[in-house]
Amino acid sequence: MLILLGLAFFILIMAAKMAKELPSPEQFAERQINQSTKIYDRTGKTLLYEIYGEEKRTIVAFEEIPDFVKQATISVEDREFYSHKAFDWRAIIRALFVNIIKGRVVQGGSTITQQLAKNAFLSPERTYERKLKELILAYWIEQRYSKDEILNLYLNQISYGANAYGIESAGRTYFNKSAKDLSLAEAAILAALPKAPSYYSPWGTHKEDLEQRKIYILEQMFKSGFIDEEEKERAKNSKIKFSEQNIGLIKAPHFIMMVKDYLAEKYGEEILEKGGLNVITTLDWNFQKTAEQAIGGGAKRNTELYDGRNAALVAQDPKTGQILALVGSKDYLAEPEPIGCEPGKACQFEGNFNVASQALRQPGSAFKPFAYITAFQKGYSPETVVFDLPTEFSTYSNVCPLTGINFFDNNSLCFHPENFDRQFRGPVNLRNALAQSINVPSVKVLYLAGINDSIKTAQNFGITTLTDPNRYGLSLVLGGGEVRLIDLVNAYSVFSQEGIKHRQAFVLEVRDSQGKILEKYLDQATQIIEPQYAKLINNILSDIEARSPLFQNSLDLTVFPNREAALKTGTTNDYRDAWAIGYTPSLVVGVWAGNNNNKPMQKQAGSILAAIPIWHDFMSKVLENYPIEFFNKPEQINQTKPILNGEYILNDETHDILYYVNKNDPLGPQPSNPETDSQFWNWELPIKNSNYF
Repeated sequence: MLILLGLAFFILIMAAKMAKELPSPEQFAERQINQSTKIYDRTGKTLLYEIYGEEKRTIVAFEEIPDFVKQATISVEDREFYSHKAFDWRAIIRALFVNIIKGRVVQGGSTITQQLAKNAFLSPERTYERKLKELILAYWIEQRYSKDEILNLYLNQISYGANAYGIESAGRTYFNKSAKDLSLAEAAILAALPKAPSYYSPWGTHKEDLEQRKIYILEQMFKSGFIDEEEKERAKNSKIKFSEQNIGLIKAPHFIMMVKDYLAEKYGEEILEKGGLNVITTLDWNFQKTAEQAIGGGAKRNTELYDGRNAALVAQDPKTGQILALVGSKDYLAEPEPIGCEPGKACQFEGNFNVASQALRQPGSAFKPFAYITAFQKGYSPETVVFDLPTEFSTYSNVCPLTGINFFDNNSLCFHPENFDRQFRGPVNLRNALAQSINVPSVKVLYLAGINDSIKTAQNFGITTLTDPNRYGLSLVLGGGEVRLIDLVNAYSVFSQEGIKHRQAFVLEVRDSQGKILEKYLDQATQIIEPQYAKLINNILSDIEARSPLFQNSLDLTVFPNREAALKTGTTNDYRDAWAIGYTPSLVVGVWAGNNNNKPMQKQAGSILAAIPIWHDFMSKVLENYPIEFFNKPEQINQTKPILNGEYILNDETHDILYYVNKNDPLGPQPSNPETDSQFWNWELPIKNSNYF
């Protein structure tokens, strides 16, 4: 008891001391000056973006603000606003328990009056001292002003993001209309923003979350009796049209929005808006300009030739994990373009949608190296031969005749893929199968490597989206799963570094307004696979002779004089996505081309036609900044089994590889009953019926 009394006395003494230092609530015009956050490129000299460098504000009278604007704010920020006296003790106690558990101030339990006090007079950091000052000021404000006056001050004071302070400025910024003309749905949208203006920005990457918060606010308004059921449903279903974003001075906008999300998540929206952070990013501004030019020109060309209206690019330093350039679409500020939309479906092109980091797209054959490197780990070699023949991969072969149809339905009992050129080559070693991206041998490699093991390899390399192995069948090696471009580039960087994975990064340093370092880039490197296996992939993907049959007339776009560059392409079914992922020991660059709404491109616009020219345009310019480098050669492989070394005719007999190896133990003894493998006869019969031998 004495301890509690002592603590209470101490708090009273502290409060009395703070009270003498605090400004009077009448001094709203003299509130503290907020400092903007500045984001720079890696040199610290090129300013990419300044967050909330100024406040756009227009004061509006209380009676000119629609009732549902006030009600929406009260419903989500402080439902008991008109009944409490400055504080909500229950919310404060609840927040105190949360903060004790977390070991720091993470929750405030603030009323509208407290938020007004904080935003008008106090700094944004989360400390107990600031919280106590906030409570004192809130009490004074409640003594000086009526509830309506406080709500009016709040609505004219609060930040809604995008430099918009106050409800009038917010209405004009987001909807190009005065506050008095806002609809109920628009009022709910604006009430959603103050909690996290950057996160919930309608021009950012969390539009679905903004929509859900709008719906939540409408539900709260309904529960509070502010609106009826019909008004709620009408507002929930109304289509909201936002005004065009005026982003002012901004460079590398898709990259900047990623950085903003990161900063807001780590430091909080208030620090981001008002804390005066200085942020040095990993971006190379010269590389970024080159990337934007390559994407702009390539997307224009693809639109004209193949009806492929968008493209994206990510460049990364594989030795550090640092992102050097990122272009999420052809034009961040581009007007929406309807492209083959079905009625009622939002499938237009949106420039601010970041395809590089947000879109989940099938990688096509760009997934193949993960299956091949898994197979190499198990004992197979680049010289191992499999047969490129019409093959049924279903265990139900008696009901699946080899029709030759290109069939990619994972749920079907039948799976008999074709090659991109509709030809079959007979015996093919794994080097040529991967370098030329031949489908049938690659499906066999995935089977030999194991689907689950190949997925685990991809995950270890940095693919974050293949989380349900039960979803995928053997078509995974042809692009049956979904990935993000930014993850795929990170994964290929592991090949470049001979099995070493560096944590992907886009921030080098963050300092506060006093120059104190809050965080600094620290390389985090992990050896996730033995160098030999990565060297094998590098050796295959950089083999110009091996890949020349695939690229043919476009081969020159994959070659750089006196340099080695590894390259893998990928094209999904019906030409919906085209990929080019290429790298040197010092640079990894990934390009995606296609349409935002997943509409197929025309005229068989695969990766070689739609993605490779963009990749070459960028690489040919930026490689001038790097010294000439070559990949380290892998060690010579000589397995004891002839079939693993490429000898497929033994004792004048030709058999498929499953005749000689147990897929679960390829280096072990020859299986005595190979027919027990579910795929054996599916693979063996085409050889017996073939005219290659």
